[in-house]
Amino acid sequence: QVHLVESGGGLVQPGESLRLSCTSTASHYAMGWVRQALGMEREFVATMGRSGGRTYYSDSVKGRFTISRDNAKNTVYLQMNNLKPEDTAVYYCAAGLQVVPGMGGFDAWGQGTQVTVSS
Repeated sequence: QVHLVESGGGLVQPGESLRLSCTSTASHYAMGWVRQALGMEREFVATMGRSGGRTYYSDSVKGRFTISRDNAKNTVYLQMNNLKPEDTAVYYCAAGLQVVPGMGGFDAWGQGTQVTVSS
């Protein structure tokens, strides 16, 4: 059974940065992030292939968030800059077999880490 464990969430002010990390007990072709705000549906944030050559972001985070991977550690990161209150959500690590723009390529999920952006 695959386990994905996230870390790095917290409370920050608008305009500040956070870096999320997620380590898996297995190797995956696609690793990425999704998020779910209170009362909202889960939404895609970013995904990256094993080599880093294919990467997709949602329009809402493009230019502010950067995804990266360390394949030797089965770890994916999400650097979040210029955070906004609307970025407040539980962020879930995700992994799977396809690098596609959306959640369709994921079949394994972490437990989530809370990110709160508030002044």
